[in-house]
Parts: sequence; C-alpha cells; structure tokens
Amino acid sequence: MAAKSAAGLLTSVDSMFTTQEERDNAQRSYVIDLPAAQINDFPDHPFKVRMDESMMELADSVKQHGILVPSLVRPMPDGSYQMVSGHRRKRAAELAELPTVPCIVRELTDDEAIIIMVDSNLQREQVLPSEKAFAYKMKLDAMRRQAGRPSKENSSPLGMNFRGKQTLDIIAEESGDSRNQIHRYIRLTNLAPELLDMVDNSVLKEKGQLQMALRPAVELSYLSKDEQNALLEVMEGEDCTPSHAQAIKMREFSEKGKLNPDVILSIMQEEKPNQVEQFKIPRNRIDKFFPAGTPAQKIEDTIVKALEMYRRRERARER
Repeated sequence: MAAKSAAGLLTSVDSMFTTQEERDNAQRSYVIDLPAAQINDFPDHPFKVRMDESMMELADSVKQHGILVPSLVRPMPDGSYQMVSGHRRKRAAELAELPTVPCIVRELTDDEAIIIMVDSNLQREQVLPSEKAFAYKMKLDAMRRQAGRPSKENSSPLGMNFRGKQTLDIIAEESGDSRNQIHRYIRLTNLAPELLDMVDNSVLKEKGQLQMALRPAVELSYLSKDEQNALLEVMEGEDCTPSHAQAIKMREFSEKGKLNPDVILSIMQEEKPNQVEQFKIPRNRIDKFFPAGTPAQKIEDTIVKALEMYRRRERARER
C-alpha cells in the first residue's frame, strides 16, 4: 500500500509541475542506439558539418569516451529516422568507427522539427552568416505556418505569432540577435552562393579568398541574379569586394534600372578610404621642424616636398 501511495504521490507531483504537452512528449520519446546508416540528414540542413580541427577533436573524444549526449531523431513513415539535432556527433561517430549512435527518438511534426533543429544548432560556438541566414528563414517560415499564416518569399519583418507578438520579436528573444539583425541575415538568402561564401569568409578568414562584411552583402542582396553575376566577374577581375557605400550605390543604380557591368566596374574602381595605406609619424618627432600651429596638411605637403628633393639629390649623386 505504501508503495502504491508513493507512486500516486509522484504522479500527482509530476502533474503539478509539468504541462500536458511535456507529459505527452515524454510518452512519445525513447532512447535507442541506431546505426548511422539508418539516420538521414535533415532536409536542407543549413548548418555545415565541416571537416576542420574542431571535428577531428570531437572524433577523438568520441573514440575515447563515446557519445555522451544522445542525438535527437524523429521516425519517418518508411521506417528510417531523420536527424534533428546531432549531425556533428553522427559524423564524429562515423569517423571514430562506432557501430551505433545513441539517439532520443521523438515524434515531431515538420515545423516542430525545424524549430528544434535551428534552436539547438544556434548554440554552437561558431555559426557562419550563411548558416544563420537559412536557419532563421526556416524557423520564421515554420513559426508562421504554426500561427496559421502563409510564408512569404522575401521573409519581411512582418508576421504575427502566438502570444500577440511578432515572429521576429520572438526569434530575437530566443536567439540573442536583434530583430533588425535577424532580418539582415535572412536577406542573405537572396545572395548568389559565391557572394555568400565571401560573407562566410569574414568569419573563417581562409587565405587567398575574398571576404565581405555583412552590411554591404545585405545591400547586394537586392540586386538581381544577373547583376550579382556581373558584379562577381568585376570583383574577380579587381580582386576586391565593395565597401558598404559602394554597395549602397549599386543598389540605387539597380533600383533605377541603370546598373550594368560598366557602371559596376566604375563604382568598384572608386578608391575606398580603408584601402589607402596610411603612414603615420608621431607628432612629437616633427614638431621641432615647424612653427607652432602649423596645419597638418601643410606639414604633410612639406615633408613630401622634402622627400622629393632628397630623391633628386640622391639620383644626381648616382650619375
């Protein structure tokens, strides 16, 4: 009797501190070891599984200690399983030649799976701009569908969600990025893949590859595909990426229907302030050569003239 009373008490306490949805999820979840071959990747998974140093370290850890945190999968109608969270762990298990991967199996709808997949992967230490771009768009579309609203192709910052809040506001609260920043990331999904790779390289810093900051990339996302391809050709020829001001100018020409390869080249050949190499001399080293209050520009001009005279004198000596 005492055992039955204790069990009844535990059930009662559990009911008090969990929601019906949480109790339903617990009943439809279980843990199982699955061969990696039975787990399919999430469709259009926006987070890359890179074979970098971090992956090698994870594979070594898995080989020594096994997988400590199970992956989350959902069962599919054909009897297979679909990975929701744990793509890197699955790859590490394959590299470590483990026979199975520990998994939590849970029944999830498509939109539930998308939201969990995005939220779990955004916790990574390094998330690339392209990964955030497609992840935020997938989550925004899923939340709109759950709220009974149709998805919009451009993923504008509008759209109501449950609890009387807008979808981007809720995503911002959960992710740490501001509403405007999330909208900027989503705009990147309109970029050509080659341009998006340059934005990613602003984080990866791969040598010999062009890098582009987020803000100019957002402006370029408003160009048509043909205009972006024309820009790519010019960027490859000039071996540089546009500044924010240059990107804004290209967008303005595009909106007027006047952006063509010649205009792009002209804009790209404009000198950017951050591309002009600066050479500075401490003021206290040259003050003694000039009267007090001499303007900086006059000091610069005088130094340049003095160097020109010095060069002419040295050339005369060489003759």
